[in-house]
Amino acid sequence: MSAERVKPKQTTRSVLLNVAAFIVVVAGMRAASSLLVPFLFALFIAIICISPFFWMQRRGLPTILSLFIIILVILGIGFLFGTLIGRSINQFSNNLPVYEKILEQKTTVFLSWLSEMGAEIPREQWRESFSLKEPFIILGGLVGALSNVLSKTVLIILIVIFILLEAAGFPQKLQAVSNNPKKSLSNFSKIHDNIKRYMAIKTIISFATGLSVSIFLYILGIDYPLLWGMLAFLLNFIPNIGSLIAAIPAVLLALVQFGLGMAGVTALGYLIINTLFGTFLEPKLLGQGLGLSTLVVFLSLIFWGWILGPVGMLLSVPLTMVVKIALDSQEETHWIGIMLGSQMEDSSDH
Repeated sequence: MSAERVKPKQTTRSVLLNVAAFIVVVAGMRAASSLLVPFLFALFIAIICISPFFWMQRRGLPTILSLFIIILVILGIGFLFGTLIGRSINQFSNNLPVYEKILEQKTTVFLSWLSEMGAEIPREQWRESFSLKEPFIILGGLVGALSNVLSKTVLIILIVIFILLEAAGFPQKLQAVSNNPKKSLSNFSKIHDNIKRYMAIKTIISFATGLSVSIFLYILGIDYPLLWGMLAFLLNFIPNIGSLIAAIPAVLLALVQFGLGMAGVTALGYLIINTLFGTFLEPKLLGQGLGLSTLVVFLSLIFWGWILGPVGMLLSVPLTMVVKIALDSQEETHWIGIMLGSQMEDSSDH
């Protein structure tokens, strides 16, 4: 009887300790986000680069030369991306007051028409809702966060180099220190394969989305199609809401330049592109291997964004995948991993 009374107390104590430990870890991650973000950024870059790095070594290239090629490609892509998006943002920022004035004039005319029809809408609230500045506050935060991370380029490159150099021997080290080497190696392989596949496919899909948006807007004659394509590429990494945010400034600019009809055509084009790549092609390529429910993906976007800022939103899905696999690997936390999983995955497991 006494043992039965002790057991609930021990269970309650264990739950409270786990909750307290979780809060401490989250608080520590948020406090150390300035250090953690560059490390995570470098880690995911390294995971993407591991396969081509090993491929070049299997082809007979020396380790140093393979590493040099990888770093050169990373720096080249970063420089090209930074130059293109930086120049486009500067040009658009210079012309933003002109666009804002035209949009305000169109808004005033529309509100006057609504007043004549008997619909009274607060003018200031309407103007704030339809402003080109609001989407660029979000874009500015994202670009600013990425610029802050990329300002630590030397640190990121050094971390990537050391991760790649250690990658070949890490499985052997993991086996040596683990109580269950086979299970630990399996979990490590699963984390690596899932993140590599997700990041590779997501990058390809995002690039195709951004390229399609740029070409589409160029054909329509919308100003700065390259900027909106870059924005679509970046925000496509943010699940659920990224594509929606990416479409807003381009649709508003189409309204400013050509009127309501062209704004509707632009919105329709974004819808078709995002449906084609995001709804049909991406799930088909990714399959059910990620095993995260839609609700968990959305909540992880909020959670990691709160802890790590805009970069956390970009990396929310791979970070949550790592957490889920880690929870699945332990018996006492396996139920949490099941709760994070998709319904199809769970049903298939049982």
